[in-house]
Amino acid sequence: MEWEFDRVVFDRDFSRNVVAKLLVERAEQGGWELDRVQIGPDGKRRIVLRRKIIRAVRTA
Repeated sequence: MEWEFDRVVFDRDFSRNVVAKLLVERAEQGGWELDRVQIGPDGKRRIVLRRKIIRAVRTA
């Protein structure tokens, strides 16, 4: 199984609720799921999203 990854960084000015709403929108619209979240000492949220890559199989 292959995955496509996307990295997103939110500044500390964004509240937890706002970040959650933005991530839910991306999940519903683009099929992304949460892979990992890292909160740095500066307060920035570094988020990695992933989704499956579906390859079309050619039938003869």
